[in-house]
This record gives sequence, structure tokens and C-alpha cells, in this order.
Amino acid sequence: MRNPLWRLKSLPWITLLQAAGLAVAIATVGDILLVQVLNWLLSGVTGGLMPIVQLVLLVLPVAVGYAIGALTLAVMERLFRQVYLDTAVLWALIPCVALVLFLKGTLPLPGFFVAMGYPQLVGVLLGVFVTGKRHWRRW
Repeated sequence: MRNPLWRLKSLPWITLLQAAGLAVAIATVGDILLVQVLNWLLSGVTGGLMPIVQLVLLVLPVAVGYAIGALTLAVMERLFRQVYLDTAVLWALIPCVALVLFLKGTLPLPGFFVAMGYPQLVGVLLGVFVTGKRHWRRW
């Protein structure tokens, strides 16, 4: 009988956590810059543009999550070439990024969009699987 947990044990968890940590660190620096730019741009917004600004601020957490997922996959492809990227590794990236985002939230680091939340997690999922489409196995 085959052990169903064997595949979970054989995944490169340390490497995936390193890639997720590096991607979240880069995204945190980008988040600080993004907040500064948004403060500068939104300081002169008039009342007529407010609905558009609210829509952008509603979509921005999902977009940032997408960027974090795509950045994590790019880090895996560029820096950790020894790991063969397949569907199981892509699925394992999701909890690794979620864990790093949760741990980042416990630290006293500034940030607005890079946080653990449902919109960011959906964005990470989309970012990893849309960007990593070429790594899916065909069944």
C-alpha cells in the first residue's frame, strides 16, 4: 500500500519557505514605497474622483497578492533552479507564503497591503497558478 503522506514529506519545504520569505521581504519594501506614492497621489483627489479611488483601493489588495504569488514563483525559477516545479510544489508554495505573511504580520514592520488576509491569499493563489501555468502537468 502506498503512503499518501510520502509526497508531503518529500517536498522541499525549507527551500519553499526561503523563496516565500525573500518574496515577502521584497514585497514589503515595495509596499512601503507604494503607500508613500499613494499618499502623494491621493493628497489632491477631489470629490468627483473618489468613487474611482475607492474602487482602486478595493482591488489593490488582490493585485498585491497576485504580485506576491508571481514574485515567489519568479524567485523559485531564478534562484532555486534545483527544485523541479510541478503542481505539488506550486500548491506547497501557497501555505508557505501564507505562513510567511502571517509571521510578517506579527513583526512590527510597517505595511498596508502586504498582510495576511483573504484578498491577499486569493491573489497569491491566482499569482502562483496563472504565472506558473507552464509548470502544470497535463493529465
